[in-house]
Amino acid sequence: MLSIVVFLPLAVAAGLLAMPRISDVVVRWTWITASAAEVAMVVALWVNYSPGQSGFGYEVNQRWIPTVKSGYHIGVDGLSLPLVGVTTVLFLACAIYSLRQTHRVRAFAALFLFLETVSLGLFVSLDLILFFVFFDLSIVGMYFVIAGWGHKDAARAALKFFLYTFVGSLALLLGFIGLYVAAEPSTFDMVQLSEQNPLAGKGTLGALVLLAIVVGLAIKTPTVPFHTWLPPAHTEAPAAGSAILAGVLLKMGTYGFVRIAMPMLPDAWRTYAPVIVIVGVVSVLYGALVALAQRDFKRMIAYTSVNHMGYIILAVGAAGLVASSDSQAHDLAVTGAVTQMVSHGLITGALFLLAGVLYERGHTYDMSSYGGLAAKAPKFAGVTAVAAFASLGLPGFSGFIAEFQIFTGSLGGAPVATALAFLGILITAALFLRAYQRIFLGSPSAGSSGTGTTDLTAAETVSIVPLMVFAVVIGLFPRFLLDLIEPAASTLGSLLSR
Repeated sequence: MLSIVVFLPLAVAAGLLAMPRISDVVVRWTWITASAAEVAMVVALWVNYSPGQSGFGYEVNQRWIPTVKSGYHIGVDGLSLPLVGVTTVLFLACAIYSLRQTHRVRAFAALFLFLETVSLGLFVSLDLILFFVFFDLSIVGMYFVIAGWGHKDAARAALKFFLYTFVGSLALLLGFIGLYVAAEPSTFDMVQLSEQNPLAGKGTLGALVLLAIVVGLAIKTPTVPFHTWLPPAHTEAPAAGSAILAGVLLKMGTYGFVRIAMPMLPDAWRTYAPVIVIVGVVSVLYGALVALAQRDFKRMIAYTSVNHMGYIILAVGAAGLVASSDSQAHDLAVTGAVTQMVSHGLITGALFLLAGVLYERGHTYDMSSYGGLAAKAPKFAGVTAVAAFASLGLPGFSGFIAEFQIFTGSLGGAPVATALAFLGILITAALFLRAYQRIFLGSPSAGSSGTGTTDLTAAETVSIVPLMVFAVVIGLFPRFLLDLIEPAASTLGSLLSR
C-alpha cells in the first residue's frame, strides 16, 4: 500500500497529460480527488501503524541496482510518517486553493502531482540512492512551478533556486558515496548503514563526509549562510508553490539530519554538534531580525522560515551534545524538532496561501499599500490573525508544543544558545503584530490597493482553515502525534550515543 501512496499522484499526472482534450474543470477535480485519496490512505496507514513496533512499518525491499547494493527500500516510522501526513494534507490544500487557477491548468496540476510523488518518495526512502533521486526530482519540479507560474522576476528566482539547491544535491551525493565506500560490505541501504556506523573512529574522513552531507542538507533547509535563494524563490513563486516549498520541500533538509546524518555518523555529529548549535541559533536570530525589516508581506514570511528552521537545527545540534549523557533531553529535543517540522508545514503553508489571497485582491505584497482591511474582509483578517499567532508560538497551537520541547531538550546541553534563541520568539511576535496592524487595522493608506469588499472565497476557506484546525488540534491534543514520534526519537538516541 505504501508504494500506491507514493506513486498514485504520478500515475494521475501521467493520465492527465495523456488526455490533451480534457477540460480544466475535470483536471481540477481529478487533482483534488487524487489528493483527497492520498490523505485517506495515509490516515489508514497511521491508524494501522503501531508506534512501539521495532524497525519500519509497511516495509518494502526489492532489488533495484544490485551492483552497488542499492534497492527499492521504503518504509515508515515515527520520524517519517508525520511528514508523510503533513505532505498529503498540504498538497490537498493547494489543490483546493488552485480551483481558481486558469493558466495552463493541466500542466500546473500535473507538476504538483509529480511533486507530491517525489516528496512522499523521499520521506519513505530507506536507500540513499533512492533518497537522492527523489531529492533531485523535487528541485526540477519546483523549478518549473516557479518559472512557469511565478511573478515578473520568476525566471531569475527559479534559476537561483535551481543552481543553489542542485549544488547542495551534488554535495549530498558526495557524502553518500563516502558512506558507501566506508561501509563493509559496501551498501547504500540506510538501515544497514545506521546499524554499521561505518565511519566510527575515522575522525578526518568522518568529518569530511559529515561536512558534505550537512552542506547539502543545510542548503535545502536552508540555514544561514545558505539561505539567500529562499526569499526570491518564495516572493516570485505562485502561492501554492510557496506553500509546498516551505511546508514540504524545506523539510527534506531537516528530515535528512535525523534520518541520515545523525544515525549514520554519530561520532562526527557529536564532535561537531556545537557548530550545528551555533548555526541554528544564528539562523533563528538572523531570520527573525531580517523578517522584521521587511515591507513585503510574502518576503517577511519567507524569512520567518529561516527563523523556524533554525529552531530545528538548534534542537538536533543540542541532541548531539547530550546524546551520551541525558537521553531524556535528547528525546525531547528530537521530538520537538520533528513536531516543529509538522507545525511549520501547516502554519507557514497557510500563511503563504493567505499571502496569495492578499496578492489576488491588491496585486502587491507591499504592506504599506494596505490598511483597514479587517472592516472589508473580516474572515480574511480573522484567519490571518490565527495563522500569525500560531506562527509566533502562542500556547494552544502546534508551534508552542514544538518550541517548548525544543527549548526544554536543548537547555541543558546548550544553555547560552537556547537563551539567545528565546529572543527569536519575541522578535517574531513583534514582526507579525506589526504586519497585521499595517494590513488589517487602522485606516486605509493613501492610494491603498485594498481588497474591495471581497472576503475569502469558499475554495480559499476550505483550503486554509483546515490547516489552522490541525495546528490547534496538535496544540491542544498533541498526544496522538507525540506517541508516534517519541519511540523513534528514542531509537535515534540509542544510535547517536554509540
